[in-house]
Amino acid sequence: MTSQRFDKSKLPSRHVTEGPARAPHRSYYYAMGMTEEEIHQPLVGVATCWNEAAPCNIALNRQAQAVKMGVKREFGTPREFTTITVTDGIAMGHEGMRSSLASREAIADTVELTMRGHCYDALVGLAGCDKSLPGMMMAMIRLNVPSVFLYGGSILPGRLNGKDVTVQDVFEAVGQHQAGNMTTCELEKLEAVACPSAGACGGQFTANTMACVSEAIGLALPNSAGAPAPYESRDAYAEASGAAVMNLIEKNIRARDICTREAFENAARIVACTGGSTNAGLHLPAMAHEAGIDFFLDDVCEIFRDTPYFVDLKPGGQYVAKDLYEVGGVPVVMKELRKAGLIHEDCMTATGYSIGEELDKNTLEADGRVIYPVETPLSKTGGVVGLKGNLAPEGAIVKIAGMEPQHLLFTGPARVFECEQDAFDAVQNRTYEEGDVFVIRNEGPAGGPGMREMLATTAALSGQGMGKKVALITDGRFSGATRGFCVGHVGPEAAHGGPIALLKDGDMITLNAIEGTISVDISEDEMAERKAAWTGPRPTIYGAGALWKYAKLVGPTYLGAVTHPGAKDEGHEYMAL
Repeated sequence: MTSQRFDKSKLPSRHVTEGPARAPHRSYYYAMGMTEEEIHQPLVGVATCWNEAAPCNIALNRQAQAVKMGVKREFGTPREFTTITVTDGIAMGHEGMRSSLASREAIADTVELTMRGHCYDALVGLAGCDKSLPGMMMAMIRLNVPSVFLYGGSILPGRLNGKDVTVQDVFEAVGQHQAGNMTTCELEKLEAVACPSAGACGGQFTANTMACVSEAIGLALPNSAGAPAPYESRDAYAEASGAAVMNLIEKNIRARDICTREAFENAARIVACTGGSTNAGLHLPAMAHEAGIDFFLDDVCEIFRDTPYFVDLKPGGQYVAKDLYEVGGVPVVMKELRKAGLIHEDCMTATGYSIGEELDKNTLEADGRVIYPVETPLSKTGGVVGLKGNLAPEGAIVKIAGMEPQHLLFTGPARVFECEQDAFDAVQNRTYEEGDVFVIRNEGPAGGPGMREMLATTAALSGQGMGKKVALITDGRFSGATRGFCVGHVGPEAAHGGPIALLKDGDMITLNAIEGTISVDISEDEMAERKAAWTGPRPTIYGAGALWKYAKLVGPTYLGAVTHPGAKDEGHEYMAL
């Protein structure tokens, strides 16, 4: 028996469902209650990052059931499976954060292995928190199967004393408490109400940034990223996503048909104009790598440089994801970009229609409060910019959304720390001076290992009222919730002998987000002498296990911190095997 609508002879699942030799395989499917008809329909992987680790993921199981209904409605057979996540909000500020970026690769790898092992024909991927979004999309692009991505949705804002609050406020409250500006009772009241529902962090932090990317790049259905996790409308988007992937199978539209070079440029635009997370400068190159496309940190930052910032979202602005959704979401933002000639309209999307065709269907306009008209932006350059210079030859990145022009240039003496904890201790003990440039090194992908985020340190500085009075640079990363002049992704990293490894206390560092430069006042001869005297990478305690393996495999930050050669070296197509 074969599916009436689909030709199984051209789909991977034929290897497990068709012909007499596959009788043992079919017996397993009968054991799970599948009918003969369901066995011979296309098999669609429904991958989720559901777990009980954090609110980001807790609603994914429910949404997956709705996806499966959509697949079944369009004569497909869904097969649900789960993969891991590491939730940054809980991993933040301690050794657990080393697992975060490595989990992106593990998510992509485990989804790939599950799809390959069971010969699934298409993929609907649901993800909730930071690294799970790019990890899931990387798997889609790597396999190059018909794919639809679905974000699990953002958390609702908490309320305290008549104001919206988020987890960012709690991180910053730790600094206020330490500085004596908040009582323990007040801190406990805030922590109890800041996160009132399921969903990922509500500001334009990494999860919501990459959710916007999923729409802008075309892997997600229009406006599907916006509805908060508790909203029942998420189930409708989920069911529609399941139905959409069946349409893609029928039309043979695959992930790399959607994720072209032009689509990555559209994705970078949405990050810039919304003041998104600097982590996009890591994840977009990694996703492009899966398609064999050269799209590096420099390319991302070039787009950031000439994209206006006009969506007023936290942490630099006032509003959260729910507010953006209520005024029309990503489609309205993209319509404003189109007015300025800043998007490629011909890019294919998961609907089977182009970006331009989808935008033509949308009648909403910028509200002027959350989404400003592109002609009158919050600033003329993107909310995230790239920096380059003798301190970061391979580049670095900084979020400037919400920063005043006078704070875009910073010069000060280096205050060098060999790891994040040392810097956090200095903040807690106030053993630093106004005007210092914190240098946190040995936190890169290989040197960390794991390229930790520094939110605990930066939030504590902000809580002490020092967020604008010091700067911070690191070969590690920053949370999308970070505020202030905080430069991440400095490359080469210290473990690879980059200039950041050679800095000493007191070296004068200049950060210029207007010109896009990052420099240290050291001559080339002096730098060469220091390099000759460098004794090598800082020893690590991770001599075995997943983090050891990650440190051995991971590449440079500006290429996306990836762990395999990518599509350019691939000798086959999964769908053609």
